[in-house]
Amino acid sequence: MEFLIPFRHPWVLLALLLPIGLLLFIWMKGGRRLALPFDHTNERRGRILAILLRLSDSLPALILTLVVILLAGPQRWDEPQAKKVLTNIEFCVDVSGSMTASFGPGNRYDASMIAINEFLDYREGDAFGLTFFGNSVLHWVPLTTDVSAFRCAPPFMRPSKIPHWFGGTEIGKALRACRKVLASREEGDRMIILISDGYSSDLAGGAADDLVRDLLADNISVYGVHVGGSSVPAPIVDITSRTGGAVFNPGDTQALGSVFQRIDEMQETRIEKTSSEAIDDYAPWSTAALGLLAAALLASFGLRYTPW
Repeated sequence: MEFLIPFRHPWVLLALLLPIGLLLFIWMKGGRRLALPFDHTNERRGRILAILLRLSDSLPALILTLVVILLAGPQRWDEPQAKKVLTNIEFCVDVSGSMTASFGPGNRYDASMIAINEFLDYREGDAFGLTFFGNSVLHWVPLTTDVSAFRCAPPFMRPSKIPHWFGGTEIGKALRACRKVLASREEGDRMIILISDGYSSDLAGGAADDLVRDLLADNISVYGVHVGGSSVPAPIVDITSRTGGAVFNPGDTQALGSVFQRIDEMQETRIEKTSSEAIDDYAPWSTAALGLLAAALLASFGLRYTPW
């Protein structure tokens, strides 16, 4: 179908029967005959002039043809465009009491939020969400391409200010909550960036395996950033590696910033070609109609049938 000319109102093309009928009448009729004395002589018949006259007579029918085509709304197939595939990124940030421990010039929480806000600049055009967790989970910023809310978030969720029921660390609960948020998005890739400094007991036993199975079913990759200074808990290593992500253990703020750059490199932006779309294409048909109209006006001054 892409090789055919599309029309916005193809049913209008039925009106082409009228100019086609006119053209058939012009070229198949016997012509205007008038007996003159020189008809029975050996003078040439002037066939070239007769053809020119019929061509000039055909110009109004051809103009009518182009008018019908313009009324039908001619279109053309546009070139496929390159489109950036949206990535839905959910930040899952630990706000338990241990995140107030020193890390660089500030604490672990402040360093993490600064690194997150810098990461937003690397991924312009993606959708970001922000979830805080301890023993409870709070979705602070819904998935959105407007990142202004991230800039304002740090002061409100400092571990020193949150309610006491946020005090623990339940990574499994937080990842399941983030999975539900990402699973609701039908378009784009899905990724969780987990920032924590501790071990979570709700990933013990077979809980991590069940979580990985659910994440894989929803095509969600998990990247982990362990800012605790200690070794990364084995369940976190297992979850990130099996979902196609990775885990990092930065020792200072500079290394933390490099971690987010590395995540950006690992989760490359995908570009895909969009399908061709039909767009209006009046210009060539209008130009042709104006050209035929000019030819018809010129022909009316010099090409007309006069039998005497």
